[in-house]
Amino acid sequence: MNTSLRRTLKSTAAATLAAGFLAAGAAAASAHVTVDPSATSEGGFTKLTFSVPNESETAKTNRLEVKLPTDTPLTSVSVLPIDGWKAEVITTTLPKPVEVAGATVTKAPTSVVWTADAAHQIGQNQFQMFTLSVGRLPAAGTTVILPAAQGYTDGTTVNWADAAAEHHHAAAASSEPAAEAKKSRPAPTFVTTAAESDGAHAAASPAATQASAVVPAASASSSGGDTAGWAGLAAGLIGLAAGVTALARTRASRGN
Repeated sequence: MNTSLRRTLKSTAAATLAAGFLAAGAAAASAHVTVDPSATSEGGFTKLTFSVPNESETAKTNRLEVKLPTDTPLTSVSVLPIDGWKAEVITTTLPKPVEVAGATVTKAPTSVVWTADAAHQIGQNQFQMFTLSVGRLPAAGTTVILPAAQGYTDGTTVNWADAAAEHHHAAAASSEPAAEAKKSRPAPTFVTTAAESDGAHAAASPAATQASAVVPAASASSSGGDTAGWAGLAAGLIGLAAGVTALARTRASRGN
């Protein structure tokens, strides 16, 4: 391998490695607090899992507050315990009464606060998952916005509360989209979907499918059994006739 080719390969490898480091740094800088619902059906319950990365190079994350909607309140909220984190569900009076499943609701959970002890704070290059079980979900097509406030050990707080639409328009209008994206702190959100049809589940019921498959098989087995029975009876009669004939021939020969 000549010298110029070796230099070219070394330069290419260095450039590739540098690009990898830059990509990793960009990914860390653009990490957001997000939510992942296990289900989104109208009127149902779901598990909301929040992914919270630590973005500070000098401090640890020791607090998280997630605000719950008040215009479409979630009347049932429970917390999955996490080692080293204390969770508190805060219930307050709603700004105005809301009808939920035919009932008038005036109070509901409006936020959940997690606080870490010193040994379980989220450090550099780390993240933590926080899970809630909530219900019932509002009407299909509703955008559920869950603003989050991330607290650090140095006393700073990062508010993940920007609306998705505002973030999109700001980035589009900015002459420096990368800088604007870095400033943006989108709130965790998801959109509810139509309720699942019970009829669809009934039509695809495994029990019904199994029953329909078993009945013809049983009928075929019964028919086969009858045929085998008649064949056995005929064979028996033929054998009996052969035996009677042989006995008669034996007696006749003795008489002669």
